[in-house]
Amino acid sequence: MINGILNIKKEKGFTSHDVVAKLRGILHQKKIGHTGTLDPDAEGVLPVCLGKATRLCDKIGDWDKTYQATLRLGVTTDTEDTSGTVLEEKPVKIDEESVREIISSFVGEYEQIPPMYSAKKVRGKKLYELAREGVVIERKPCRVTVHSIDIQEVCLPYVTFSVRCSKGTYIRSLCRDIGEKAGCGGCMAALTRTQVAFFDINDALTLKQVESLRDSGTLFEHIRSIDSVFTDYPAVTVSAKEEKKLYNGNPLPWNACTVTEGDASGMYRVYDKEGHFIGIYRKAAQSDILHPDKLFFDMP
Repeated sequence: MINGILNIKKEKGFTSHDVVAKLRGILHQKKIGHTGTLDPDAEGVLPVCLGKATRLCDKIGDWDKTYQATLRLGVTTDTEDTSGTVLEEKPVKIDEESVREIISSFVGEYEQIPPMYSAKKVRGKKLYELAREGVVIERKPCRVTVHSIDIQEVCLPYVTFSVRCSKGTYIRSLCRDIGEKAGCGGCMAALTRTQVAFFDINDALTLKQVESLRDSGTLFEHIRSIDSVFTDYPAVTVSAKEEKKLYNGNPLPWNACTVTEGDASGMYRVYDKEGHFIGIYRKAAQSDILHPDKLFFDMP
């Protein structure tokens, strides 16, 4: 079984689940999971976890993301992008300078209402399932953070910009909100996810490329190891005499550990004497015990 993370470039027309299903066929491996839904009409970075790395899906999904988006002013749709049914059209009477000011005003925290056509669950049911049934319900706004917006081109009624934002931010809804503030409505015309933390689109692989690398025997060169996700944490090696506790996932005495890389902190990457990555452990202040936080190693 392959363990690690593949940086996949999702192409238009595929759902995130489609990517996982196709990778299961390419890699002949069932244990695969994606790290966050990307709309079928969107493309770009989709980190995919393989084997034991599937335990990282939630963690990677929580990281900040960067997108390149194209906003279409003057058009409002039911899906908040140009694939949906047009609800209203208005002339775009605003000038470029005002558009730039309005877009820039969204940098920071704001309360965003998620779109009806989304995977967000309300009372145990996904919103898009309700939307397809013709049901529209009131959605509670969620606090999101827009860290930065770089406006790349203004050619009204279209605006192309790059945005770095927190987990849970819907770019379709950001386009909707910009359009509302501009007084003419708006929706998303195109979306590419260019980065998820250190996973960059320039290093991402299409499914065809993965298949080709598999056939050439060089795919493993492109799979990121599980412990590389935790390089901010100091590395610790556990002495051989405590291996039984280590492999059984028990707490470990601090005096059996040697910090081999980085400074002391509350979280540690823990390895056995042979250099096998075991997992992430937590040490409370003033404590002499390491407690397991997330384990990735199965007892030999």
